Amino acid sequence: MPEVPPVRAGLREWCALAVLMIPVLLVSVDNTVLSFALPSISTELRPTGSQLLWIVDVYALMLAGLLIAMGSIGDRVGRRRLLVIGSIGFGAASLVAAYASSAEMLLAARALLGFFGATLMPSTLSLLRNVFHHAHDRRLAIAAWAAMFSGGAALGPVLGGYLLEHFWWGSVFLINVPLIVLLVPLALWLVPESKDPNPGPLDPTSIMLAVVAMLPVVYGIKHLAKAGLDDVTLASFGLGVAAGVLFVRRQRRSASPMLDLTLFRNPVFSGALAANLLSLMGLTGFLFFAAQLLQLVLGLSPMTSAMVLLPGLLVTMACGFVAVRLVRRFPVRVLVSLSFVASSLGYAVAAFTGHPTVVSVLVAFAVMGVGIGLAETLTNDLVLAAVPPHKAGSASAISETAYEIGAVLGTAVLGSILTATYRAELTVPAMLQHGERDHAFETLGSTLTMADRYPNEMGAALAESARAAFDLGVQRTSGLAIGVALLAALVSWRTLKHAPSVENVSH
Repeated sequence: MPEVPPVRAGLREWCALAVLMIPVLLVSVDNTVLSFALPSISTELRPTGSQLLWIVDVYALMLAGLLIAMGSIGDRVGRRRLLVIGSIGFGAASLVAAYASSAEMLLAARALLGFFGATLMPSTLSLLRNVFHHAHDRRLAIAAWAAMFSGGAALGPVLGGYLLEHFWWGSVFLINVPLIVLLVPLALWLVPESKDPNPGPLDPTSIMLAVVAMLPVVYGIKHLAKAGLDDVTLASFGLGVAAGVLFVRRQRRSASPMLDLTLFRNPVFSGALAANLLSLMGLTGFLFFAAQLLQLVLGLSPMTSAMVLLPGLLVTMACGFVAVRLVRRFPVRVLVSLSFVASSLGYAVAAFTGHPTVVSVLVAFAVMGVGIGLAETLTNDLVLAAVPPHKAGSASAISETAYEIGAVLGTAVLGSILTATYRAELTVPAMLQHGERDHAFETLGSTLTMADRYPNEMGAALAESARAAFDLGVQRTSGLAIGVALLAALVSWRTLKHAPSVENVSH
């Protein structure tokens, strides 16, 4: 019998896409809006350097640790149902974060945001796979998904910059609430429910092992940057690796595994995941230091700092849609590999232009945006195209897990190198070191606050040393990020040589 071509999407499907962009916007806004609030948080809540990194990291860490579990739960209870429940929880956690009165409270609220955010991301991507059956429609929908992720990253700093200039830092979390109020009824009305028709039982042990495999490793990376290779570092890595090994063994032996490990036998699937991870590692590492550099070193306001990064984020969005056209003319392997070369060139601008300026930061991020926009759309499409629709939840969760692990590593590895360089290079006058040395001078924001208390040569010398130490940290971090981007280009070139063409995917 002749093969029936996939049905093209209609008005209702495209309206459903618009609704599914709202939770993507929620999660992505929360990733970048916090970066621009870090200077205010560091001066008002006075977190330690490690606490500041954890406030950033715990959100993506909870996402990465729970995405596979939430994707599995969504396959069983219904992806739309999980999306609605998670949205309500995300809104409640946003209120807690907005009114946090201590670094510890904000850290807990960010963990809750990550927990509920894990219910949103695999649901959106897996629902797209089940709503859009034609390859071109699906690729366009994924381009919109990736563009909205980047758009949220663009909107977050702009909204956050405006709010930070007019209100207190906690207001940046309140922007989630009206979006939640809009999302819940529209999702129930327009988004069709979908689930795995033959799901296996839920596996709490695997969920626990997945989380335990993530937390100690990231903590070990942070501790390594602060204290070196000591017993705590080795124990953290050992615990994480042991939990990861047990998780893999359990999945292999289970009749209904939470994670289908056979998907990784496909080199295109695995290569797309690795490329996605390395792409996000570079992006989040850049955003971590760029916001602080623009505000605390170059002296820009939060709103002006956001506008400096806005062109790069808009370029990222545009290139996601450009990828849909380019993939019809050029092999995926070539496009993805070149996208990482572009990212490395962006970091090279930050690393080798001497003292950073507004122009150099703007150009660096715009060049990076070309690569990130191409890579996000193409790698996510390759991941979803490799699995049948009823496995979309698991595949989406795996893709999002790689995405968030990259975000965690971007801040944990690149951010820790920046922090370690800053601490090593900072010179503090001897008479200021007593009592608050380990706390007051761990971050650039807190050090500059201390310098302002001494409006004399001592304070000026401390501020100059802090900015110079941070500047050097940015250059070293950017140099390492160049290597990460070039590694991603090599991985993509080697693993995606058998990636299907547009014609093969369409049929």
